[in-house]
Amino acid sequence: MKVIVIGLGNFGSAVAVKLAALGHEVIGVDSIEQRVENIKDKITYAITVDCTDATVIKTLPLQEADMVLVAIGEDLGASILITALLKKYNVKRIVSRAISPIHRTILEAIGVMEILNPEEDSASRFVTKINMKNVIDSLNISDEYSVMEVLVPHQYIGMTVAEVDLRRKNSINILTIKKEIQKQILTKNYYETKILGVVAAEYKFEANDVLVIFGKNDDIKKWIEKTTK
Repeated sequence: MKVIVIGLGNFGSAVAVKLAALGHEVIGVDSIEQRVENIKDKITYAITVDCTDATVIKTLPLQEADMVLVAIGEDLGASILITALLKKYNVKRIVSRAISPIHRTILEAIGVMEILNPEEDSASRFVTKINMKNVIDSLNISDEYSVMEVLVPHQYIGMTVAEVDLRRKNSINILTIKKEIQKQILTKNYYETKILGVVAAEYKFEANDVLVIFGKNDDIKKWIEKTTK
């Protein structure tokens, strides 16, 4: 995966280094030269440029990138401007960091679908989400074990919990299942999250089910790689 990280403060540099260590191609960008110097030997490329300049940001390999992360945390104006430019240039996947509720509202207004909250999303947690396919969220219980929310593998749809038998076959426990239920008030549709509680062995998986699972990180990673091929 090719990732561009714009903003190499504490959060941005931590994400960039962790992704590079996992074997991804990472391009780190910041307007402050010292930040670039601090990270240049730890990632694929590190560049000192001002991405608020439309002519400069166009020189980055935006169309080849699988994701562009706007990790700027101290300059709301720069974050919004850069994100707007990325939207203008039709970058396939934009993830932006919001530093306040108003910042989040503005990012949502310009059409950003993936927004990080620095109080909730640590660099490790974010890297886990993007490094494993179908992982929606994760919580590290220890260095070895995690609880993760994972979109149900397509091959499980229509099968029962007993038939899949994750515990015996993969050493993974299904804690519960989350479902998004569409509802309507007057003329407006909205989605409400429903938690199934303790899942019965005869429950049949449905499309878009989110499995809340617990297990060893290595076991979960092997299972995800096997079911997303």
